[in-house]
Amino acid sequence: MADLLRVRVCVLKWEAKDIVSLELRAPDNAPLPRFTAGSHIDLHLSNGIVRSYSLSNDPAETERYVVGVARDAASRGGSRYIHDILRIGTEFEISKPRNNFALNENAQDYVLIAGGIGITPMMSMMHRLRTLGHKPVLYYAVRDRTRLAFSKEIDAMSCEHVYHIDSESGTPLDIASIITAHPDADYYCCGPAPMLTAFELATTNIPEERVHLERFAAAPVAKQDKKAGFEVECAKSHKSFKISPDESIGDVLEKSGIPVTLSCREGICGSCETRVLSGIPEHRDSVLSKSEKESNRSMMICVSRCRSGRLVLDL
Repeated sequence: MADLLRVRVCVLKWEAKDIVSLELRAPDNAPLPRFTAGSHIDLHLSNGIVRSYSLSNDPAETERYVVGVARDAASRGGSRYIHDILRIGTEFEISKPRNNFALNENAQDYVLIAGGIGITPMMSMMHRLRTLGHKPVLYYAVRDRTRLAFSKEIDAMSCEHVYHIDSESGTPLDIASIITAHPDADYYCCGPAPMLTAFELATTNIPEERVHLERFAAAPVAKQDKKAGFEVECAKSHKSFKISPDESIGDVLEKSGIPVTLSCREGICGSCETRVLSGIPEHRDSVLSKSEKESNRSMMICVSRCRSGRLVLDL
């Protein structure tokens, strides 16, 4: 694919228990495309798997990308390959950076809430906010102290931060109290599903534009009846397809030769976002905001389906 970049692993570093970071550079040391705080890239690994990881380094850097990878006990080959097989000097392709977790650089105050490997996008945000002269407050929760990644780098940033160690406190991070203590902030949260659920509950009455979250796994959604399939028309390609109850739009179009970009196939990376010209999608992704879903201007074709029986897509 023309948009892919070739990179080499220049540093492979142990950050905490079951967490490593990769420093990626162009093989010829050429500058890499700039990125914004909160961005992620897709790693096209040599075992054929594509996985998305948040960039953790300073967006001002153009010579390298740094990602953090946690070993997933239920790994389908991505994190396990990186932890057990990948070595310094290995080359592979990556996507250009994309951002579904963008930082509002004009907010009054910033509260960053991270759980586990959810610290990675917060690192790039803290670097950027420091450059802008802001002083965010970071709340970083981990199960035990051995899993506290990037702590030396965080300590060196001289921003206010709280490390919450579940095994020492005996309770999860009290997100509701954090929100109450910072009533005028923009809130950013990335972490495991229980943390995101608590975050969504605590910010229910806060304007949507001040509440930002990113998931590393798809959120559960209330699915509609899948007994009937539906039709998808690709306006640019002048072709129509029947989507059965057990097929995704993305898979059908990919198999039929329609140019589509599929990465996570779970509705969390945003790579397959497609403009909707007609019809009503059934949104099942974890990328679009509530207002974006209500507008029905675009959809993630890897997981989302159709409420209206027929969709016309800008493909």
